Amino acid sequence: MIDCENEVYSMIAARLRHENSLINISSVYLDTPSSFPHVSIEMKDNAIMAKTMDSGDYEVSVVIFEINIFSNKEEGRKTEAKKIAKVIDDLLRPYNFRRMALTPVPNMEDNSIYRIVARYRVATDGKNFYRR
Repeated sequence: MIDCENEVYSMIAARLRHENSLINISSVYLDTPSSFPHVSIEMKDNAIMAKTMDSGDYEVSVVIFEINIFSNKEEGRKTEAKKIAKVIDDLLRPYNFRRMALTPVPNMEDNSIYRIVARYRVATDGKNFYRR
């Protein structure tokens, strides 16, 4: 099985921390983050592309990442969340990640928290990322 979750998480986390040293980043979804802004980065799906299978060990998987972005700023929380989303989008695009969704989601626990959910898809052989 190809598992690129740590590589993708580390790449995104490093860029976000470079942009904002106070950002809180997690590899699992938290419905009540301890500090803000908060970003969770998780691989949600990993499926082998059947047409790439052969009798050897070679495989290509299509993986899906879900990224939750939270902001609780008194003013400008939507702007802050969108700015974080743009940093992530600009980082992943050159690696052939395709954004499937970028959706504001109401935070039912606390409506003073703005939340955006982004989903990205990419094919990988474990070393390279391919657009499919």
